[in-house]
Amino acid sequence: MHRRLSLPPAALVLAGIGALFVALPVGALFIRAPWGSLGDALTAGGAATALRLSLIVSLCAAAISVLLGVPLAWLLARVEFPGRSVLRAIVILPIVLPPVVGGVALLQALGRQGIVGRWLNDALSIQLTFTTAGAVVAATFVSMPFVVLTVEAGLRAIDRRYEGAAASFGAGPAYAFRRVTLPLVAPQLAAGAVLAWARALGEFGATITFAGNLPGRTQTLPLAIYQLRETDAGGAIALSLLLVVISIAVLVALRDRVTGTR
Repeated sequence: MHRRLSLPPAALVLAGIGALFVALPVGALFIRAPWGSLGDALTAGGAATALRLSLIVSLCAAAISVLLGVPLAWLLARVEFPGRSVLRAIVILPIVLPPVVGGVALLQALGRQGIVGRWLNDALSIQLTFTTAGAVVAATFVSMPFVVLTVEAGLRAIDRRYEGAAASFGAGPAYAFRRVTLPLVAPQLAAGAVLAWARALGEFGATITFAGNLPGRTQTLPLAIYQLRETDAGGAIALSLLLVVISIAVLVALRDRVTGTR
């Protein structure tokens, strides 16, 4: 029989204030939403274009995050080398780094006058700033750490005897990774990919700093909301609600991965 624990009244009051502090702004969006014209606001030309671009950018960023993040997670989880903790800190830095700082860093690295961007522009005629590709780069920069963290945690948690058994039967490293390791960490990989996609979908600071806010090219949904709030508050609320609903859906779907509950 489970023993029921109770919190002191003061703790309950503080918990209620904390919950209200988060719930009140979100609830205000639902209260102030222009429900009568919600459909028109979501299907307006600029909003529809921004939504379509957001989906393209976020899906591309999530795919690149998985492609690069899974091998990086494996390296951090399975290979001992000097400076591994430093590399891990650098990889997850975008999670805590202010997004605008990330955008400035991307400019210094990949901008037209950046360390690598200058060479890309001069040698290959590739310019990332103020392009859709640049928006993908910015979104990938802030979202890939979620894949790395979740997959690395999954790799550290699995029983390595399964991989050893595969190797004892003659499976090569690549085959064992593809047929044994990846299926074992598939739940963590899926969670990381979805979190990366959701983070990329809501990216603002790095995108506007590195790629700009050009309608049809780099103006994703968060940037459209930022611009629309000056001229159409109702439309900005409607688009904000769309992102809120998507975010809630992601958190509910991944609740057992994020909070450990079902």
